[in-house]
Amino acid sequence: MIYAATIFLSSFLLFMVQPLIARLILPWFGGTAAVWTTCLLFFQTLLLAGYAYAHAANAKLDPRRQAVVHTGLLALALATLPIAPSDGWKPLGTEEPISTILQVLSVTVGLPYLLLASTSPLLQAWFARARPGADPYRLFAVSNLASLLALVGYPLVVEPFLGNREQVVWWSILFGVFAVVCVALAWSVSSVSSLKANSLEEETTPPPSRADYLLWLVLSATGSVLLLAVTNHVT
Repeated sequence: MIYAATIFLSSFLLFMVQPLIARLILPWFGGTAAVWTTCLLFFQTLLLAGYAYAHAANAKLDPRRQAVVHTGLLALALATLPIAPSDGWKPLGTEEPISTILQVLSVTVGLPYLLLASTSPLLQAWFARARPGADPYRLFAVSNLASLLALVGYPLVVEPFLGNREQVVWWSILFGVFAVVCVALAWSVSSVSSLKANSLEEETTPPPSRADYLLWLVLSATGSVLLLAVTNHVT
């Protein structure tokens, strides 16, 4: 299925680029734990921004405008490739490191990462629009599988056998493939009316309460705290 394959590739690239780019800038800044924690701050913030973009696009834009906007952003992201940081960003040793790391990441992988982060929720919405009645949440499971494979595969398969340049080149090539397929999907559903997707049976369950939202926020924050604590301890 093209939706599952696209989401798999996007999630794989999303989690593969995190250790990749952190490893590239580590010699510039030193202090493994500090560099990785700052990278996690950047990646988690941009992950949330990607979800927000996907929600806003589905809520505010009709299918054709979504296709136009997403195509334009993917084209801009392709223009930023390859993702290797320029030597001009190397610190002189007197800079405050955290803000410099965030700037390097923003310029190097900011837009590609944002679009990869938005892919799973965005394509689930496109799938529901194109195929009313079909269950889109299986695509979320595909996303989780790809994320896990990327995180496990990087230290075991990628890093031992590919140098920095090869990793950057292959990641950039795969992102190009992802961008082309994603654009094709965007335009394939651009003519499907949003009303068609909304013609499903009316929800009978009440909307989430404020307590539900608070619980979700606390649970997600707990996961982030554990992630930061464990990786900080390991590094």
